[in-house]
Amino acid sequence: MQALFYIRRGMLAAATSLLLFSCRKDLDKTPLSNFSNDNFWTSQSNALLALTGVYRGNIQMINAGEFSATDWWSYHGLLFLEFASDNAYDRRGENSGFNTLTNGTLTNSNTYISNYWNLSYARIARCNFFLENVSKVPADSAFIKRIAAEARFIRATQYFYLSQYFGDAPLVTKVLTAAEANTVTKATRQQLAAFVATELTACVNDLPRFGALTAAEKGRASKQAALAFLGRMQLSQGEYANAADTYQTLINYNDNTIDPDFSSLFDGTNESSKEIIFATQYVKDLAPNGMQLHDYPATSGGYHIFCPLGSLVESFEFKDGTPFSYTDARYNANDLAQNRDPRLAYTVLYNGESFAGLPYTTHPDSTASADQLTLTKQATRTGYGMRKFNNPSYYGSALSNSGIDLPIVRYAEILLSLLEAKLENGDAITQSLLDATINKVRGRTSVGMPPVTETDPAALRVIVRRERRNELAFEGLRLWDLLRWKTAAQALNGDFYGAPYPGAKNLRKKGTATDPFGRWYVTTKTFRAGTDEKWPVPLTEVSINPNLK
Repeated sequence: MQALFYIRRGMLAAATSLLLFSCRKDLDKTPLSNFSNDNFWTSQSNALLALTGVYRGNIQMINAGEFSATDWWSYHGLLFLEFASDNAYDRRGENSGFNTLTNGTLTNSNTYISNYWNLSYARIARCNFFLENVSKVPADSAFIKRIAAEARFIRATQYFYLSQYFGDAPLVTKVLTAAEANTVTKATRQQLAAFVATELTACVNDLPRFGALTAAEKGRASKQAALAFLGRMQLSQGEYANAADTYQTLINYNDNTIDPDFSSLFDGTNESSKEIIFATQYVKDLAPNGMQLHDYPATSGGYHIFCPLGSLVESFEFKDGTPFSYTDARYNANDLAQNRDPRLAYTVLYNGESFAGLPYTTHPDSTASADQLTLTKQATRTGYGMRKFNNPSYYGSALSNSGIDLPIVRYAEILLSLLEAKLENGDAITQSLLDATINKVRGRTSVGMPPVTETDPAALRVIVRRERRNELAFEGLRLWDLLRWKTAAQALNGDFYGAPYPGAKNLRKKGTATDPFGRWYVTTKTFRAGTDEKWPVPLTEVSINPNLK
């Protein structure tokens, strides 16, 4: 059942007619284009079609750009969440729904919190409907256990995300009537976390190992995928000893490895890598995405919505492992990746580079360039562009017909998380532990950064957090990291700059202040400590059900 997300048929209408929240009416008959629930659960093939609908959720897979977050795992929902962090800026401006998540202006009418909330519960509804009916299928118990575990895994991940960003949210494990849906109450974050941990622990028993998945099963959940999300939940709860045990269990399966080629993990050329534990599956022509159309430079036909911030670029170390500084003699304003961690060039486009055979010229004085850094052109707003996830072989109409998968969990995250869990648990940090975790990530052939030897906990914490930021940049994890580290109020307050252009005439400044390094001023964030750590329940939901206030 390869490319699980693109099979269109199934019992999706039956599931979505029983959505949990804001139920306005019940459908009284089955659409002719879909199966009737009365005669659907009659074969394994039909059950797999239904499971496909559960996996796909509401992710748009058409030859067009996605203009809202249709899922935590769509490119618009996963990658663009970086706009709410200190890693990237949404070219659509200050009032973009992503920008306002963390700039001090978040309200319960924000479009994106509605997207994430409603579509999480749409997925949960499909999972509940599937789980209430799958036992009807005439099949052996092993088959039923596995596909039920896959649905439970997906449902648990939705509650993971809801708990992390909304905190308290309804915990629903059955199909609801409209009346039940509109009067449901919220569970606490702690209750959601306990449910997620229990569900994922149970799923591990019935899911196959990653190494046992066949090529036709690419994209389906494995024991490792469930353990990865269990580890995330335990980290967020401060259960560091449990998290370390969970990650060690995953590692001990020995099914996954660090791939030597970093960039190939994101450009569609190495999607069967053993480093990619779980990913959203896209298929060119059949179930594509418009990611390239949204992220490509203007000169290459893209909308250039994704604009990396200077604070991320400045996070990448020099090649010898020392922190970056504008005053260091190795800094080259005309070639920002020179003497730097190779992952910088694999992740970010910068002025003076070439992309898809065309010059990427963002200098604010370069008036003839479509990618000139301004406040008006449909181009960069920071001087930087995204290279990660962009494959320069796409052009023209193919920009909205990308088959590039989106990694949701990579083995690199697992190794870094194990080290973090042991560090925060107060375990002894040895060189052998560093070599088995962070140094495997830094030492991949295409990166070749020097090994970490620091064992002092305070100093190592800085290194580990920087390594997560650089290694996992633009993969949708940065805001979550800042929230669980309780550093969001510090990281997301103050002025943010883009690329440096020493001597530029058209340099944007904040007021009359001149940046000492000639950087372009982008924005100012005023994250509200004690308020913005949790998203409010969408206004539309509270209006229907006051219990959700």
